[in-house]
Amino acid sequence: MRYLLMISADEQVAADAIAEGAFADFTDWIEDLRRRGVLRVHEGLRPSPTATTVRVRDGEVLLTDGPFIEGREQVGGLAIVEVADLDEAIAIAAGHPATRIGQVEIRPLRDGTGGTRAA
Repeated sequence: MRYLLMISADEQVAADAIAEGAFADFTDWIEDLRRRGVLRVHEGLRPSPTATTVRVRDGEVLLTDGPFIEGREQVGGLAIVEVADLDEAIAIAAGHPATRIGQVEIRPLRDGTGGTRAA
């Protein structure tokens, strides 16, 4: 089963933690997933002020600079893992260094779609 792991935290707390070397074990976490063959994707996101949010209301395209939902905690990255079950996804998420300062939300991906990729 494939799961999306959405990694989020307060961006300033995350920046401070990275600067202090708190995520030194991140490389070990990634390499473990690669060795096990369960990691499909892991990508970090640029800070939330670089976001553009698009909504369409009554046929009008509305753009918002930054995230639509203002909050201290923002999604900072994502991973897709393919594992046997939710328990394995939870164990993987719990090992992510970001869980020490934020959280990782796990969502199953829909079966059968296979995903689409831009050319």
